[in-house]
Amino acid sequence: MPASDEQLTVAVGDASFSAVYARPAEATATVVVAHGAGAGMEHPFLHGFTDALNSLGLATLRFNFPYREAGRKFPDRPPMAIAAWRAAMAAARAQADAHGDRGPVWAAGKSFGGRMASMAAAEGMDVAGLVYLGYPLHAPGKPEKLRDGHLYGLGAPMLFLQGTRDTFATPGILEDVVSRIGPNAVLQWAEGGDHSFAVAGKKRPAGEVGASLAAPVAAFIAAHS
Repeated sequence: MPASDEQLTVAVGDASFSAVYARPAEATATVVVAHGAGAGMEHPFLHGFTDALNSLGLATLRFNFPYREAGRKFPDRPPMAIAAWRAAMAAARAQADAHGDRGPVWAAGKSFGGRMASMAAAEGMDVAGLVYLGYPLHAPGKPEKLRDGHLYGLGAPMLFLQGTRDTFATPGILEDVVSRIGPNAVLQWAEGGDHSFAVAGKKRPAGEVGASLAAPVAAFIAAHS
């Protein structure tokens, strides 16, 4: 039976944000998913990704950061984004508990959402593991300004899914960063993919692109559960 979406409102400080929880029968784990800086949780890429995870036996909770919920264009500063991540993880655990599920809860995010998850984990947020869908290691054309310092202290399993044409992560530099994190970090390349995992000359709907990333993520979670 397909998972059905459950709309949630999650409080964080004086603010709140929307989330969508979906749970297939006999879910083996829960994946909390955050959007990138320029699009919210209803973007077809994230919708396709979470739907495909549900079909592979994983519960999901995708959510909006407070800035997106308020209709603002500029992302929340790290303190608020990290607080939102903590609140989303707590909401996912509460949903799992309501179903008698004590399984692992993972954090995953597209670009900004993944980086904020890693920063939250570096500040003590409890996660079974982390999945980065296009980690923004540096701004395009500025590989000298890396966003990697907090990653080296993380001991949880980490999967970096990255397009080979992603201008937010120079391949050689990202490979070096992942190798220096240690054996808990794995880098998997999406050949020809840009920061949105689109491949030149291969037109696919964003939902299909997002769905294509679910199988390697589910396999990584299964291997580390």
